[in-house]
Amino acid sequence: MLETVNIEAILRQALAAGGEFAEIYFEEGHSTQIVAEDGRVEKVLCSADRGASIRVISDFRTAFGYTNDVTEQSLLELAATVSNGVKGKLFDRTIIISPRARGVEYPVARHPESIPLADKVALVAAAEKAARQAAPSVRQAMALYRDGVAAVQTANSLGEFTESRRIGTMFAAQVVAAAEGAMQTGYESAGACRGFELFAEKSADEIALTAAGRAVMMLSARRAPGGRMPVILSSTAGGTMVHEAIGHGLEADLVQNGISVYRGKLGQKVASRVVTVIDDATIPYARGSFPFDSEGVPAQKNVLVENGILKGYMYDRLTAMKDGCSSTGNGRRESYHAKPIVRMTNTLIAPGRTSPDDIIRAVPHGLFVRKMGGGQVNTVTGDFMFEVAEGYLLENGAIGEPVQGATLTGNGPEVLTGIIMVGSDLGFGIGTCGKDGQGVPVADAQPTLLIGEMIVGGAV
Repeated sequence: MLETVNIEAILRQALAAGGEFAEIYFEEGHSTQIVAEDGRVEKVLCSADRGASIRVISDFRTAFGYTNDVTEQSLLELAATVSNGVKGKLFDRTIIISPRARGVEYPVARHPESIPLADKVALVAAAEKAARQAAPSVRQAMALYRDGVAAVQTANSLGEFTESRRIGTMFAAQVVAAAEGAMQTGYESAGACRGFELFAEKSADEIALTAAGRAVMMLSARRAPGGRMPVILSSTAGGTMVHEAIGHGLEADLVQNGISVYRGKLGQKVASRVVTVIDDATIPYARGSFPFDSEGVPAQKNVLVENGILKGYMYDRLTAMKDGCSSTGNGRRESYHAKPIVRMTNTLIAPGRTSPDDIIRAVPHGLFVRKMGGGQVNTVTGDFMFEVAEGYLLENGAIGEPVQGATLTGNGPEVLTGIIMVGSDLGFGIGTCGKDGQGVPVADAQPTLLIGEMIVGGAV
């Protein structure tokens, strides 16, 4: 769409009152959301949106505006409005827009828009029914399907013009089981930058039944023991630990604002020597991947921690300007309604060389976490608390009986330093990461990890 308007004129208007950088961001997208709960299809929402935003950076401050009227006249008026919020040195360079750079697209076998809406509704309804009928103790089931397709273009005062298309599909199920006054919840999800072929790997029914099975099994589990003990995080646990315990703390805006425990620690040891942390937006089909970030910067693989040493932070254009470096391709926004901010993409702890079975055999007593639940972290101190959605006792080097009600409490740098063994496997979890009122799709991953000692909340 941007090729139909005078990009240079719009950018010059945006910079009329000064500024070091200006951009236009255009997005046109379609999405579907379906929710089934308690035997009924509660929501079928098909939406379309189209609009553009203009941003100017001047003296490390941002002026921003957006519109869903994408005619040239409207964009010129928006640019003039944005420029009214800028006071700075006049932009004195010529703007020459280069030919557009197109992002590489991975093949999609079954495009979401090629699937009849009735088939999508039937898939969600059937999965919710399967979960609800999984066991007599199931009291409530919810199934959620979401897909989206978006065409994105960016152009800026550096002359860069990028274009890409983003496709994503996800499915999630949440099940509540209850018996004899006790209640447990099971959750399972799947998602990727794929089409309907997502369900060829694991059907929606299987995902829903996994959630139901987890809730039902936890009903009969004994109360988790509390205290300090070794903890094994399975590769199936999801990457909540890496995302919360260190990921957010390595976002440059938090570092620059003094609210990250990792501020001023470049080149220092922040984790065990067996730990390498990577943020990688180039992984094919991963939920947090893309050809270009929301500022037109190519996707990158960024090694943040290497063998325990902090190597770098994640940057967008604004934070990179402040630190006199280049963006790492981590400028992301929820839509054209929002300005880009520093965000993770696919964040992971790199696999090691130890067999997961050998790690389990190395622990005579402790806790094995197969699935993590929700959690929270204080990025200033690094302190965190996570729930364990599915956990088991470790007894004599083997996985024992299931336990419920466990929590993990600790400090990010301390726990990362306390990782003793790193497995050769790698498992991914998906999510929508919230920050500053915006949500973006992400993936997190980790191998099987042995942490020498953690505080486990449970029965005393």
